[in-house]
Amino acid sequence: MVLCPPRVSAGAGWLRSRALLRTRTVRTDLLVSVRCLDGVAQRLVLRDAFGRRIEIHSQVLVANPGLWYRLDEDAHTSEARGSPRCGATALHRVSGRIDRETARRVFKVSGLE
Repeated sequence: MVLCPPRVSAGAGWLRSRALLRTRTVRTDLLVSVRCLDGVAQRLVLRDAFGRRIEIHSQVLVANPGLWYRLDEDAHTSEARGSPRCGATALHRVSGRIDRETARRVFKVSGLE
């Protein structure tokens, strides 16, 4: 699995992770649960209203600000509809971490670090 990491893509209302043998898609505008799994590699577990589930390493979101932006926008849509039953705090915590990492990268690239 290390040699062939999952490829993550997103569009309006969906997020997809494609690995060697499996593709998983979740509706990000219909999220019912968001969990943050801490460990060696922090992962975000998303579950939609249809019961579909996807795990994404937070480093993937840090490395791809456009992907994070898409997920964040859809999560806010889902939150406005009142569909997430649990995990809004976890999503906000990951959001803060990604914002800090992105700012750190911008400062480093621009020489302001």
